[in-house]
Amino acid sequence: MSSLAPLLAEIRACTLCAQHLPLGPRPVLQAHPGARILIAAHAPGRKVHASGKPFDDASGERLRRWTGLAPDVFYDAERVALLPMGFCYPGTGPSGDLPPRPECAKAWRAPLLAQLRQVQLTLVIGIHAQAYHLPRPAPPLTEAVRDWLARWPHTMLLPHPSPRNNIWLARNRWFEAELVPLLRARVAEVLRA
Repeated sequence: MSSLAPLLAEIRACTLCAQHLPLGPRPVLQAHPGARILIAAHAPGRKVHASGKPFDDASGERLRRWTGLAPDVFYDAERVALLPMGFCYPGTGPSGDLPPRPECAKAWRAPLLAQLRQVQLTLVIGIHAQAYHLPRPAPPLTEAVRDWLARWPHTMLLPHPSPRNNIWLARNRWFEAELVPLLRARVAEVLRA
């Protein structure tokens, strides 16, 4: 943790894109060099910005249900790293939250990932994380999720667990029926190892 601690302190004090953030900077993330699972997502929403706790919202409840992780395990940085593509709330656009600020991933992602050498499973959530973590050009979301075996057992692409994705989940019932049980089993296997 000695080399990660100063990096985390620097990130938590970051103001790189402060002028673009409607609520100001408040980096929200969770990391430890012993983490075995990496959850790479979009950016904190308004509620997470207010609490300062990653996935402290309806999306987090659904994600914990999908992974089978109790809150005490999910929020244990020694087991689970929570690294969104942008660490601060980017604001709201016409159809939901804005994309994560690009400055964040450019400045911090590579140094952070270099510290996470124990990660055995990366959950890639949403199109912004997909664009970073998957080969380019990234396939459409449904196609990429359906092609889970191509990245198994080290990476799994998930739709965003936001309630805004209820329509996608209703159209793609196979995801929760077939893939979520595999995801839970893999999460449990990684944490037992």
